[in-house]
Amino acid sequence: MHSVVERELEIKLVLSPERAVAVPARLTYRTDDPYAVHIAFHIGSEHPVHWTFARELLVEGVFRPCGHGDVRVWPTKVDGRGVVLMALSSPDGDALLEAPASAVSAWLERTLRVVPPGSETEQLGIDDGLAELLAPTFGRGRADELWLRDPWPSDESNDGE
Repeated sequence: MHSVVERELEIKLVLSPERAVAVPARLTYRTDDPYAVHIAFHIGSEHPVHWTFARELLVEGVFRPCGHGDVRVWPTKVDGRGVVLMALSSPDGDALLEAPASAVSAWLERTLRVVPPGSETEQLGIDDGLAELLAPTFGRGRADELWLRDPWPSDESNDGE
């Protein structure tokens, strides 16, 4: 069974140093996708804007600048309040978002309790899947023999006769 950790919050879309617009957002973490965090921005349209990036990036970005390329995250103070800034870039445009550091940190802490760092692979069930795939099976009989035979027998073998 998979768990979901969500948090609704208001994020500011920074338009200029003097102007920002409040945007309702939802932070989502799912144990079936343990390396990622998902953010949906509800910008008054029928379809929210979705972003997905590494949970580790957001965890680090709460403490120090990190990231490059499409997603960069860093902590700072605005009017004496701790905030986390997220710079997002895509072919459709760029956005600078400001989120309250306390809300983001509290939500991240909940995700880290659900899936501690370093245990993400266990959530994916890769080891179980590989074990099942590689486990010997009995009773297949003739089908296994045919499957394992060379589909293009050489001239030296009797298989092609």
